[in-house]
Amino acid sequence: MSSSSPSVDIVDIRGNSNPHLDRGQSAIRDAIVVGLSKPAGQKTLPTLILYDEHGLQLYDDITTKAPEYYLFAAEEEILKNHAEDIVRYMHAGTDDEHGNEEAVVELGAGALRKTSHILRALSHLHPTIMKEPSITYYALDLEKRELERTLTELATSDVGAEIAGKVETKGLCATYDDGLKFINEGGLRQTLPSGGVPNYAIPSSSDDTSSPESSTSSTADSDSPEVTPASTPGDQHSPIHILFLGSSLGNFTRDDDVPFLKSLPLRPGSGDTLLLGLDHDNESGKIELAYNDPQGYTKDFIMNGLKSAGRFLGDENLFDAEKWEYVSRYNEEKARHEAFYRSRVDQTITDPKTQTEFSFLGNELIQVEVSHKYSDEAAYALFSGSNLRPIHRWTDSASQYSLWLLERPLFMFPLLTTPSTTPEGKLVSSPFGMPTVSEWQDMWAAWDFINRRMIPPPMLFEKPIDLRHICLFYQGHIPTFLDIHLSRLFGEPHTEPDEFKYIFERGIDPIVDDPTQCHPHSEVPKDDSDWPSLSSILRFQARVRERLLGIYRKIESGQIQLTRKIARVLFMTLEHEAFHAETLLYMLLQRAGTGTIPPSGFIPPQWSILADAWNAGPKPITASVKLGPATITVGHDDDEANDNETSDAAGHDYGWDNEHPKRQIHVNSFRIEWRPVTNGEFYDFYTGTGKGLVNLPASWVEVEGEIQVRTLYGPVPLKIAQHWPLITSYDNLSTYASVKGGRLPTEPELRLFFDKFESGFEGGANVGFRNWHPIPATTGVGSGKGHNGGVWEWTTTVLDKYEGFVPSRLYPGYSSDFFDTHHQVVIGGSYATIPRLAGRRTLRNYYQHNYPYAWVGARVAYDD
Repeated sequence: MSSSSPSVDIVDIRGNSNPHLDRGQSAIRDAIVVGLSKPAGQKTLPTLILYDEHGLQLYDDITTKAPEYYLFAAEEEILKNHAEDIVRYMHAGTDDEHGNEEAVVELGAGALRKTSHILRALSHLHPTIMKEPSITYYALDLEKRELERTLTELATSDVGAEIAGKVETKGLCATYDDGLKFINEGGLRQTLPSGGVPNYAIPSSSDDTSSPESSTSSTADSDSPEVTPASTPGDQHSPIHILFLGSSLGNFTRDDDVPFLKSLPLRPGSGDTLLLGLDHDNESGKIELAYNDPQGYTKDFIMNGLKSAGRFLGDENLFDAEKWEYVSRYNEEKARHEAFYRSRVDQTITDPKTQTEFSFLGNELIQVEVSHKYSDEAAYALFSGSNLRPIHRWTDSASQYSLWLLERPLFMFPLLTTPSTTPEGKLVSSPFGMPTVSEWQDMWAAWDFINRRMIPPPMLFEKPIDLRHICLFYQGHIPTFLDIHLSRLFGEPHTEPDEFKYIFERGIDPIVDDPTQCHPHSEVPKDDSDWPSLSSILRFQARVRERLLGIYRKIESGQIQLTRKIARVLFMTLEHEAFHAETLLYMLLQRAGTGTIPPSGFIPPQWSILADAWNAGPKPITASVKLGPATITVGHDDDEANDNETSDAAGHDYGWDNEHPKRQIHVNSFRIEWRPVTNGEFYDFYTGTGKGLVNLPASWVEVEGEIQVRTLYGPVPLKIAQHWPLITSYDNLSTYASVKGGRLPTEPELRLFFDKFESGFEGGANVGFRNWHPIPATTGVGSGKGHNGGVWEWTTTVLDKYEGFVPSRLYPGYSSDFFDTHHQVVIGGSYATIPRLAGRRTLRNYYQHNYPYAWVGARVAYDD
């Protein structure tokens, strides 16, 4: 480097005196020794040996001279076309879009060619040059000289001139592990201009609002509610944005990728983000060619790793290149490319430092690299296991590769577990069995978030919609319902005086077209002053939750013998809370923009970016599909008469009374549309031939003469939400279908369609708060699997008694109270339906035919 070259700032963590930080060189050497000490056929070398100084240059040859290596070009295409949008979305979760001494850290930065697009976009956040830039970019890599070279080239390039005075660039010389430890221990505070940035560390459980402790006790002993719905744990901190590009995560094993992502210092609800590159599960021949190009660039890159490995051991010529060759293959079963060294002969090498001998057989393979590929299902499983929420996704024009922007949310629901059985086929565990403690904690985190962050104190005594209670009622109803059923189950007194029981025992579900006809419900106070205080309700809630946890502890210790009846009460009370969370949210939707607080702590949607992606999204190949004739099985066997059973109590599949028993139904042939009716389609109908035939959907609102669609972030123009499934009453959608020459499907018809074409939560379905709004349906695209955009769906099936139906013994009025010819069966789930509800095939929900508020849409069916 010449004396006229600009100096670059490199933080060499490898030489850090902090005893808690591993030295990168020795860690890699240890990994080499461990890998070569394994038995024949199991030996490995760490992937990091490939990325020495010369290896990085050889990798640069692959990306610039081997067009077969599509990953680099695909990712660069995304960044060229979307860097501005990516940076805008990265900053959507912070109050100040210009940041406040924020850090952008790239793991495994490499040549920085792709990164330059992000740096340019970051610099555009600042209109003028500043004395001390508020954004500092850190390129983390293992080789110090290569970092110096690439950062110097960047500084002297056009990009460097453009970002000067706006984005500071520095290097972190470290392994991933050492770099993340450095960040977690507050190392960035000393490297930024003012040295005043708060510690970028993952919060302890006491700082995490999604922890069970915070859910049960944060306001239990307070005399005032202290509701601060607009705040988030990260508000007082500067954001950190991590870039992990190049499909580098694919080099981790399936056992290591989730722990690595969980270790990233992303604080829940803080505005911190991760931009992650993942390669798709493309055609195997394409992948094999990408890693074994005809020109031999990849081969040179891999073979250089042997010199690097020798150097770490003390002699770069330790591995004789003539005795080794590169082997490349794609493992379809594990969806990964695998790179090996093959020993051409029987041979032995000796560690110069320890004199340890490592022997290799002729044709023995030593694995040096894997590159996992991710289907959509695998990607969502990865994110769920890592406690990461996908915010947005960008793909290249050929749909080979994706960049995902992710955050660590304040709460989330994991994927459903896989059922397990004995060799004889007996169910041992089920995602629809007795809820676990962690399921309760997830539910409580969601419930508390909705009630204590989205409802401002003045709104607690309001009814967001007619014919429902004030918001405060639901905060007391949930713990009261749980407390009553626990007391009945164990013959114990209630946790609180009877005033809670009498006020909060039940809700109402009146017949909308005749408000004088109401189902039995508790008497509620007429005046606001007669309601219990919020603080007293929250104290009661905390005690009831602790009572429940005590039951789990007694079951675990053997003090209580678990029966199906106990498990059923636990299932019923958890799902009751989940249903009410959704009910409360569709009530709050009616006041979004005028009272309800948007879901803070989740990065808000950037509507124009989303709309561009939705408008360009794939469309169904055909408008409808023909199904039937067929016989399908509905329901499951879950007889409460067997609730004294103990052997399978935890793993048994539980459901509501209208799910039992299992029965078969014949379905005639019919046609059904691939996707539910959209807002755009219904708007054309509403303003055209449907004038006077249908009502304005409650999910719409007219703003200055323009139809907008309600969201929890406030109304958005119809052009943003035109592809979303329409949410409206059965009556509206039935009229639409009739004018179109069709009808709404029966429950068995819609179930037949779902069984064949709908993907579950693990396939990207918009349920479980994956988003806080509907999205366009993808059903019928590509493989034919997809999702409906995040709504329940109406059926023409009326909720009524059927052969074999027995009212619940524990909750007799759950279904039978609504056998009134006014309620239609709906199935599926909305974006606010928890996975164990949306994922249970037998679940049946129901709403009145003219009820306008519930998150229910429909698709049109036609008699064949």
